[in-house]
Amino acid sequence: MPPRIGTMRIRVLIAVIILSDILPGCAGKIDMKTGQTLSGQPPLVIAHRGASGVLPEHTLPAYARAIDMGADYIEPDLVITKDGHLVARHDRYLSGSTNISDMPEFADRRRSDPSHEGLDWFIEDFTLAEIKTLKARQPREGRPKGFDDQYDIPTFDEVMALIARRSAETVRRIGVYPETKQPSAFAAAGLRHDEAMLETLAKHGYDGEGAAVFLQSFEMENLARLKSQTSLPLIFLTETRPDFGEIAKIVHGVGPYKKLLLDDLGEDTGFVAAAHAAGLAVHPWTFRDDQIDAKFPDIDTELKAYYGLGVDGVFSDFPDTALRVRHNLNIKGLQD
Repeated sequence: MPPRIGTMRIRVLIAVIILSDILPGCAGKIDMKTGQTLSGQPPLVIAHRGASGVLPEHTLPAYARAIDMGADYIEPDLVITKDGHLVARHDRYLSGSTNISDMPEFADRRRSDPSHEGLDWFIEDFTLAEIKTLKARQPREGRPKGFDDQYDIPTFDEVMALIARRSAETVRRIGVYPETKQPSAFAAAGLRHDEAMLETLAKHGYDGEGAAVFLQSFEMENLARLKSQTSLPLIFLTETRPDFGEIAKIVHGVGPYKKLLLDDLGEDTGFVAAAHAAGLAVHPWTFRDDQIDAKFPDIDTELKAYYGLGVDGVFSDFPDTALRVRHNLNIKGLQD
């Protein structure tokens, strides 16, 4: 029985990509006119939680390593302490990415929460001073653990100070891409991201027209509220295909789960074209050297396929890989 058409197409795509790498005079000359980004500029490489593939996520060393690699934007996820300080963690619960389970003084703070399975420690139950006694750990299995328990949990102000300082040192614009984590859950505890986040960005010169900032959230209500407070570009994170026309009334782009862009056979779902038609940038997540989509033989081929769709940026735990693949592609209109 002959292969299905979708399978044949993805095989052809992979073959073309591989040939572009190995044939003299062919490298970087793939014709991907349909792969144009919304702006016509190269797709951004966004360091997902810093260089989180090699160092514990959301630590100053992980962000600094991503900057050294050349990432265009650094992504800090923001949660809120009991006394209202923004700190960089992916989750409200603390057991996965810190050493809190080894801290006997906090044993009685462990509790249940509707959003989490089992008992845990939650950031909104701790002051900043208490959080500063913790150390970060690598939460993903299979990644290096040699840097566990070495680095502090940084505040958003400390992250922004690092980005501003390294921007001045490297004489290049390093962007920041903060996410408001579970804003409705924090609101229920009487805590809000908005004002503190915008004030911190302004303090470090990351506000106003042309600032290298994207603000992202899974909650459209939070984004609508932010729209009334700032002109900074807003990104709606999603695991399902949205109504592009409707969300374009509020946001400037969409951050989709990457599998919304290519189906199980590797076929273009039309997501990028539809988003672009509504004037929305597309920044899919997450590309990982150590967790490659089964459709692809390696991370390079996976990234090339998504770059070829015309995505406007990619979130990667290994920004050096995403940068290398972008550099090796010479897509018309997307010159480094």
